[in-house]
Amino acid sequence: MWIYEKTLEIPVRVSKPDLQMAKFLLTQYGGPDGELSSALRYLNQRYTMPNKRIKALLTDIGTEELGHMEVIATLVYKLVKDATPMQMREAGLGAHYADHDKALFYADANGVPWTAAYIQTKGDPIADLADNIATEEKARATYQWLINLTDDPDVSQVLKYLRGREIVHSQRFREALFMLEEENRASKAQKEDDDL
Repeated sequence: MWIYEKTLEIPVRVSKPDLQMAKFLLTQYGGPDGELSSALRYLNQRYTMPNKRIKALLTDIGTEELGHMEVIATLVYKLVKDATPMQMREAGLGAHYADHDKALFYADANGVPWTAAYIQTKGDPIADLADNIATEEKARATYQWLINLTDDPDVSQVLKYLRGREIVHSQRFREALFMLEEENRASKAQKEDDDL
């Protein structure tokens, strides 16, 4: 189904190590509004979506979110790769280091592990699409707050790119919701005509 290109969606550079920023970025890796939650949500919702174009959209965006996870993981890795255990501890990553060394783990910035409870799927296409719009807007806001927390222009550039993609995803879900509502109106009107 997928073809994997062995390149990141955007080149990832960091100007300097920044363990505190790495800790903050974990929220977009394994937090409730992070990329893992979004990817799994959309790839799951596609099975109950009645419209083939919207099903394809969910597949495309869900797959892109997996790519965003790679970008976040690369940022975190580059920001912590040369850190000592004491530096990890001083940055508030001591518990993470104790359990995982410098390996990434699906958790938010506070170390709360990822849970499937973060994935919202109702099975109602309109409810799911409306929720997806909110999901993308929460991700956009989080990326903005992460941009506000860094003074590294390289990290900021990557985060701005990811924020921009969340805006595009929100717009696509808005269009899909409109399309589905139009189909529902047309179907309802046809049924009323048939009943006459």
